[in-house]
Amino acid sequence: MIYEHEIPQGSKLYFAKSAKLKREIETVASDILCKEGFEEIITPFFSYHQHQSVDERKLIRFSDASNHIISLRADSTLDVVRIITRRLGRATKQKKWFYIQPVFHYPSTEINQIGAEFIGESNLTLCMDAAAKVFESFNISPLLYLSNIKIPKIISKILGVPLSIFQNGELEEILKIDEKWLKLLAKIEKKEEISAVMDISPKPIQDELVKLYSEASKISYQNFVIAPLFYSKMRYYDTLFFSFIHKNEILGSGGTYRFEGHESAGFGLYTDAIVETIIKTEEEK
Repeated sequence: MIYEHEIPQGSKLYFAKSAKLKREIETVASDILCKEGFEEIITPFFSYHQHQSVDERKLIRFSDASNHIISLRADSTLDVVRIITRRLGRATKQKKWFYIQPVFHYPSTEINQIGAEFIGESNLTLCMDAAAKVFESFNISPLLYLSNIKIPKIISKILGVPLSIFQNGELEEILKIDEKWLKLLAKIEKKEEISAVMDISPKPIQDELVKLYSEASKISYQNFVIAPLFYSKMRYYDTLFFSFIHKNEILGSGGTYRFEGHESAGFGLYTDAIVETIIKTEEEK
């Protein structure tokens, strides 16, 4: 039996304090992104193309009036890039866009997000700075992890080890491999430590470490570490990648990616997790 007051599992309900806080977070983020030169876009809830960027098992699908398959929006990034470059390309030269809207995953999961895309410019520093300003506005300082997803991929290819050991964070398995440079990589947390492993690493690894060092040198946010061996199977982020994490809860993430011939950068803030974190932090005081 489903009672009248029940809501589907995975859906969200905000009221009173939490509803006010959600709106404040969205307003603050909007103001910050506008000051950084972003403009807002609100994309349709329905899409014909989500299957091109999202695992079809996550899609909530049905037919339109002409019996074409459509789905509820399960991802905003590639829809924004596609709409700007293909539909609005002649109407605007604006390349920096943000959106505040939910996405939906099968069977009934609703995820509120604040996202931004810098189309045609892989300026990851701008993305990290904007995200950090939102957190600072609410007196929270999650740990920032900076990674390069290509490094684990290259190691997997060179040494013939499965990517799953990186994805699962199996440090003990990584340390069993008899490669000095790999053991050093596993211990790196600060950009100054990269030089110790640079000269003894394979050339393809060196190239990616240079990118990681360069990006780390631009970060002004104090609470951050470098994680060269971090790997997560991303839908589109393919090189530099970052996550803001508070007590094992991911509050936001972003990275660089290539789509529709454009080298771009973007990030997403997970509003639901941020609301919960702020409320818990206030209760602990």
